[in-house]
Amino acid sequence: MAGEKNTGGGTELGRFLRARREEITPDRVGLTVGPGLRRTPGLRREELATLAGVSVDYYTRLERGRETHPSPVVVDALARALRLSETEHEHLLELAVRAARHLPDPPAAPSRAVRPGLKLLLESLRPHPAMILSRTMDILAANPAGLRLYAGLEDWPARHRNLARYVFLHPAARALFGDVWTSQVRGCVARLRALAGTDPDAPDLAALVGELLLKSPDFARLWERYDVRPHASATKAFHHPDVGDLTLGYQSMLLEGTPGQRLSAYHAQPGGPDHDAMVLLDLTGTPGWDSGRTGSTVGSGKENGSE
Repeated sequence: MAGEKNTGGGTELGRFLRARREEITPDRVGLTVGPGLRRTPGLRREELATLAGVSVDYYTRLERGRETHPSPVVVDALARALRLSETEHEHLLELAVRAARHLPDPPAAPSRAVRPGLKLLLESLRPHPAMILSRTMDILAANPAGLRLYAGLEDWPARHRNLARYVFLHPAARALFGDVWTSQVRGCVARLRALAGTDPDAPDLAALVGELLLKSPDFARLWERYDVRPHASATKAFHHPDVGDLTLGYQSMLLEGTPGQRLSAYHAQPGGPDHDAMVLLDLTGTPGWDSGRTGSTVGSGKENGSE
């Protein structure tokens, strides 16, 4: 179907299918392309429908959001036809389940409260940079090195500090990440896209995505791609203006009993220059900080102002 246009609306399921269809070329799925100009990027709808063993009409209704109850067999067939990764296949299944549900009221934004015990954990990790992130990458609490690792982040108001906002909008971000800035922003968008697939009406997500779509052409371009691949790098390199170049190991983990909060921490081998730079960040940083009380001591037992 030449000249297909994105008319908006539809469902997350339909938008994901369209994005993946436009990313896969005919030769990857063994199709021979005849002569003449192809105006549609990637596969045409009829080509994907044939590969998946469904009618063109059914697939079109699915992509446009007029069919919202695909069976698991159809979902699996589409995943195979699109050559989806395991992560993308699981995401497609989640979108299909959600498309079949009706949620009349949007969910409330999750609490930004950080438990005192988690703040104590941040303090105990010093000098290793560490922070507690919300599901949308708001920085809810951080130890000194964790806050200073992202150069210039301290200059933003506490409730404005968000890693996705930082990498796309802060003037220091591109210089801090250098050649790996692209992979950093793709990882941020993929995480937000995955959340949008399972909780698209979330007010905290909608506000952040709306802001970034308006202010960052780079974000708008990547958001349209609908990439949900996880960011798998075990290290991150920084060109820090205060402590120089450093490469740190990185670990992120979901915190049980919280509304989707994650602990992100960095590490380096003791005795090396990366570890020395990390210690310097810890020594020169502000006292422990959380999003409720700027300058409050992490681990002091004082609760976040939103608690």
